[in-house]
Amino acid sequence: MPKTLPAFEAFIADMRAIWSQESDTLRRMELSRDRLEVLVRDPALQEHSQSWPSTEGRKNLLLHEDEDYGFVVNAVVRAPGRFGSVHDHAHAYTAYGVCYGEEYLERYERLDDASKPGYAEIRRTGTTIGSAGVVDLVPPWAIHAEQGGAGRSCAVIIRSERLVGKVLQHNYDPATNSVVERSGPEQIPYPLTV
Repeated sequence: MPKTLPAFEAFIADMRAIWSQESDTLRRMELSRDRLEVLVRDPALQEHSQSWPSTEGRKNLLLHEDEDYGFVVNAVVRAPGRFGSVHDHAHAYTAYGVCYGEEYLERYERLDDASKPGYAEIRRTGTTIGSAGVVDLVPPWAIHAEQGGAGRSCAVIIRSERLVGKVLQHNYDPATNSVVERSGPEQIPYPLTV
């Protein structure tokens, strides 16, 4: 019978403890970010993640969706040089933890007043470089894009709640100053078993 990867099983137990003891979503995510740093530095998880399938084509691996607390744990495996879309995650918090490789998290600010439907002026304000073990916390409505590095990369992602199929998110095109609402990536169930 398959057994859950021990580091991931411990991580989920810690996440559930955090969410049961803390009611503030920001504080939950700050504590979860710290636990995610431990997980993505775990050698067994890093080795295991080397065999995970690519998520190119608007897919995420769904590692865990918590029935009691509603948080979701996803993973993405990016091709070298992958160019990601500029988007937000609506009202949800998101933590990105790099397992291996290098990724770039670009941050943007909105310059217009959002009064014109389908129109958005945005400007990149900075880029964070993420390598193995680095975790970045993205607040609600924060406009951002994840970009791949020179080689294949993998990240584990915590979302404060499931959005796909429930909430529309925004995708921005800085070249045309346009914004559209759409559902997030397809969720592919992927149990972490050994």
